[in-house]
Amino acid sequence: MLSVRRGAKAVEFYQAAFGARELFRIEDPHGSVVAQLGVGESNFWVADESPPHRNFSPESLGGATARMILVVDDPDAVFAQAVAAGAILVSPVKDQEYGWRQGRVVDPFGHHWEISKPLGGN
Repeated sequence: MLSVRRGAKAVEFYQAAFGARELFRIEDPHGSVVAQLGVGESNFWVADESPPHRNFSPESLGGATARMILVVDDPDAVFAQAVAAGAILVSPVKDQEYGWRQGRVVDPFGHHWEISKPLGGN
């Protein structure tokens, strides 16, 4: 589960950047969101941070504590779509010496995403 500030905006971003589908969502009267999203065959959760429950966003912590790895058929296209939606380039997509085509962005909520696919038969 990714903790974020502005959960509703995060859901909109992940839909625009990665083509995420909203599978489940609850929202309280103040606008805080918990949502399950799907990208391809994978699912992940997004929720507004909740400091009283010790759930903090990267914005509150001053950086992310994990990276998301998104394996897709066309990392170049997904990477470009994420940047067009507002992600910030960390490293461009390129063939890596360890057998993956990969690039990394950071989303507007502070989470890092490696967008990649294995090269050859990996």
